[in-house]
Amino acid sequence: MEEQLQERYLRQLVMDEVGKEGQVKLAKARVLVVGAGGLGSPVCLYLAAAGIGHLGIVDSDTVSLTNLNRQILYTTPDLGRPKVEAAKEKLNMLNPSIEITVYQVPFSGETAMRMARSYDAMVDATDNLKTRELINRVALQISKPFFHGAVSHFYGQVMTVIPGAGPCWRCFMGDIAPESEPKGVPVLGPVAGVVGSLQALQVLKYFLGAGDQLVGKVLMFDGLQMTLEALTVARDSNCPACQGY
Repeated sequence: MEEQLQERYLRQLVMDEVGKEGQVKLAKARVLVVGAGGLGSPVCLYLAAAGIGHLGIVDSDTVSLTNLNRQILYTTPDLGRPKVEAAKEKLNMLNPSIEITVYQVPFSGETAMRMARSYDAMVDATDNLKTRELINRVALQISKPFFHGAVSHFYGQVMTVIPGAGPCWRCFMGDIAPESEPKGVPVLGPVAGVVGSLQALQVLKYFLGAGDQLVGKVLMFDGLQMTLEALTVARDSNCPACQGY
């Protein structure tokens, strides 16, 4: 490992769970982050900072003023720019040693499958049930893990789905019609920061093979009471998504 990279990652290289071997694993990892908003911002920042070798970022939106209370990848001069363009610029400045591929398209249909196949894992940093259901379905079909996160008001949740190792996202959520979800869910900025950071932590732990992967659990964050609670989720034998996987 180059001397400059050793210095960059020094504080994690000295950890028993990382070391040089673990850092090499992170450098070889390819992670697709779906959504570059309130959750995607801290996810991308921490994965880039930790040295994930290749980040893919999917988002078709542009930066708006209402984004800036929580989407910490962006600043006022970015207003009107494509999010993925601004995100790549900031992340390259943070860590020029990693590769970043951006997709200014919706994560949908065959496009989703083609993008996902070239990555080792996906992060659900979206804000709608339809896209989350698609991420879950794609992950099951190509047998790759994904890391779910969601926020609302002062609350958030994190879950890891590893196909074949436990329940899927649909086992947890059940039959919720996407058209029933509210638009523009209120959220306080730091709540997205906490949940996105937890997602990034789970991604890093997965590639390092360290600690609890949260398979079969949902970690619930309550920002008002400042509590974290892990709820057990059982696999649904009648789940329409993961039956047969």
